[in-house]
Amino acid sequence: MPLALLALALATFGAGTAEFVMIGLLPETASDMNVPISDAGNYISLYSLGVVVGAPLLTVVGLRIRRKAILLAMTGLFIIGNVASALAPNHHLLLAARFLAGMPHGVFFGIGAVVAAGLVTPEKRGRALSLVLLGVPVANIVGSPLGTLLGQSVGWRWTFMVVASIGLLGLVALALLVPRQPGPNKVSLRGELCVFKRPQVWLAYAVVVFGFAGTSSFYTYIQPLVTEVSGYTPTAATALLSLAGAGMTVGTMLGGRFANWPLRTICCALVTLAGSLALVMVTAQSTVLMAANVFLTGVAGMAAIPSIQARILDQSREAPELGSASVQSAFNIANSLGASLGGVVIAAGFGLTSPSWLGALLALTGAAFGLLSGLLDRNSRTWKVTTTWERAETKALRHGPSVRPVPRLAHLAV
Repeated sequence: MPLALLALALATFGAGTAEFVMIGLLPETASDMNVPISDAGNYISLYSLGVVVGAPLLTVVGLRIRRKAILLAMTGLFIIGNVASALAPNHHLLLAARFLAGMPHGVFFGIGAVVAAGLVTPEKRGRALSLVLLGVPVANIVGSPLGTLLGQSVGWRWTFMVVASIGLLGLVALALLVPRQPGPNKVSLRGELCVFKRPQVWLAYAVVVFGFAGTSSFYTYIQPLVTEVSGYTPTAATALLSLAGAGMTVGTMLGGRFANWPLRTICCALVTLAGSLALVMVTAQSTVLMAANVFLTGVAGMAAIPSIQARILDQSREAPELGSASVQSAFNIANSLGASLGGVVIAAGFGLTSPSWLGALLALTGAAFGLLSGLLDRNSRTWKVTTTWERAETKALRHGPSVRPVPRLAHLAV
């Protein structure tokens, strides 16, 4: 695999750490900023909002720029956003800095996926995408826990300075290792936006929004679940999150090996995810079974992501940057949706395990959208074969028996 993929993975590790580390630092940050913990939660929400807004907006702005230059520019903006977060003197400026840090996130992941796919042969595309995305689960295992410990020891501002330093290392690695990219094709904004006219693109986004809202519904409330129901101490619960990150790492690598069959992989992974979330109703009372379930959920949740990225690249060939970057917006919408719906069922009195069975239903909904996408693919191919047959048959009628139509056995290949 090209070394450029490692540079991309380093940058995604920094982005993943910046996104997740604030979860562990909320109490310290809220205290320092003199705001209640409920208001401090907006430091997480504003980052996600920056991803949702920045992914399509900055991608459109960079349509006429070489892909490597966009990657470097987005990494630079990421560094600025995290330095601004570390230096923010008050609550409102920290909110603005978090929004700024989130804006390049989706663009980088989207353009990075396009660049990674172009660096390898088609049969290795899935493994290349999984390697780039590997930075995210590693951030859950290493970056976020260590960043939390650093912030609790010497102050949360130092954590974001370290994150900015990781971004700087990523910037240098990208500049040195990513080869010069070809000039952008002559495209218009209208031409790029045409990708959103395709039902298959919207179905892929629906898979993300519903399928991965299930994961968010579970992980958002995992801390109180495992401490109050499973009997873990707060320290052990933190270790359990690292176990989830290990499962995500395994899932990412496993998913990359099967990304050449994206729809099958997506549906199988989401059905497995639904099963693991449903099992929480049974395993939550046991520390050992819950640990195994958390690991399995991490594997299933991440196994589909390389295939999702590959599916979008396939369905948005004329505008791969915009289509791929917008996936990150869909993921962040999924995070918000899952967290919100999980809170609703808890508030309704269904208990701390209720986000898990809700997540199972959401994951099955995502799998259903994947199945529908596959059926549309099959119908489209059947239609093309049928029309080819009909054209040949019409030609035979006009010119006599010397012109023979294609045998209808072609249908069996669909």
